[in-house]
Amino acid sequence: MNWFSSLLAALLALGGFAVDAAVAAEPVALVEDVSGTEAGVEFMDYLAAGREIRLAAKDRLVLDYLRSCWRETITGGIVTIGAEQSTVVGGAVSRDKVECDGGKMRLTADQAAKSGVVVFRAPPKPGAAHNAPVERRIYGLSPIVELGGGGKLVVERLDKPDAALVLDIAPAQLLRGRFYDFARNGQALAAGGTYRASIAGRSVVFQIDAKAKPGATAPAGRLLTL
Repeated sequence: MNWFSSLLAALLALGGFAVDAAVAAEPVALVEDVSGTEAGVEFMDYLAAGREIRLAAKDRLVLDYLRSCWRETITGGIVTIGAEQSTVVGGAVSRDKVECDGGKMRLTADQAAKSGVVVFRAPPKPGAAHNAPVERRIYGLSPIVELGGGGKLVVERLDKPDAALVLDIAPAQLLRGRFYDFARNGQALAAGGTYRASIAGRSVVFQIDAKAKPGATAPAGRLLTL
């Protein structure tokens, strides 16, 4: 093999490594709840595959997997985040399936930059309301919307005439400075309804599942990103 072939092979290998690293950095799970001081993660943190979390014997961690829709409750041990479920050594884990949109969660701009995926969110075109494709299905009547900051959130019903819901959201109302939880604010949408949520020129069209449940159900089933 001459020097040019060797160089080409090295560059291809490096490129493959970069792609693998980008894929590995993509969020696969979300922290629903955590207790204890040693976990090093917080409520609503995104976690990438390969992340290791060490729990003290009485620490409790609840994870929602965004693709597989597994909800895990883990007590103690060493937790390694996988693509679809965790590996737990020295602790106890129980799993149950939750309703979620399995892998269709749209990345925020920050997540997209970290994962090497480019996401464009154009504002809606005039007159396109009734023809807008549904991008997400959620399984709770009260979404959790990742906004990235406060502002005027407009939620429009697309499948039938209804007054738009306009929320002036202050930063103090956001969980972790990014998430607005309809359930915590006593708000709910209609089962089976199709909506568009918009803020600062970004939007997402979503549908509430006909059998969606009220209240603070698992975040993986209620999460929207803008």
